[in-house]
Amino acid sequence: MSHPAPEPRKTLEPDVVAQWLARHPDFFVGREGLLQQLRVPHPEAQGATSLLERLVHDLRGRAEQSERRLEQLLDSARHNEAQYRRTRELVLSLLEAEDGDALGQALATQLGERFQTPALALWCPATLTDAEPRPPQPPRHVLDDHAARRLAALLDGRASRCTRLSPSDWKRLLPHAPAPAQAGSCALARLTLGEPMGYLVLASPDPEHFRASMDTLFTEYVGDVVARLLVRLAPPRHG
Repeated sequence: MSHPAPEPRKTLEPDVVAQWLARHPDFFVGREGLLQQLRVPHPEAQGATSLLERLVHDLRGRAEQSERRLEQLLDSARHNEAQYRRTRELVLSLLEAEDGDALGQALATQLGERFQTPALALWCPATLTDAEPRPPQPPRHVLDDHAARRLAALLDGRASRCTRLSPSDWKRLLPHAPAPAQAGSCALARLTLGEPMGYLVLASPDPEHFRASMDTLFTEYVGDVVARLLVRLAPPRHG
């Protein structure tokens, strides 16, 4: 007499077990001994460890990740606060300037000391300077056609940009600052206030100081402030 074949052993799919446990979070209530018996792979070494030890390990890892994220947020907040304070001191110093030359000097001093900008030039059209009692003093310069064409070419149709600055461009656009032997870098911004107001050039002999990938929002902001102050400080024209 033949015996019936044994039924195949049934196994539960892991996903089914996980879904069931998720729907019954109280399953282990009163079954604490079962928790202690469960063994899971150790996350950092061969072998197994208890479920409770694994949970403690995972919770500790999450806590360390949270601490790192919090420290990153605090570092970012400290950086933003320092940036705000430096920008505030810059703007207040510019507001105290009594004329265009003082504005240029304040701009050079503040950007050099607070923002590690080795050199800058402020190119203004003759319409803003022809009524002044004397020619502009560096870092201000009267915008001529040659400089205007070269600055427009470097901006390439943009309002602001970071780019490399060749030694020849440095000599032309920052004639008051010693030119480096090799190419440097610069941040450019077109000054406008209803009409063209000139250009602001921030430069460094370090070719990586102003990288093409850098955001130029700060340069544009400084340019907006400078453009308004140039108009306010320009002496009245008599005609």
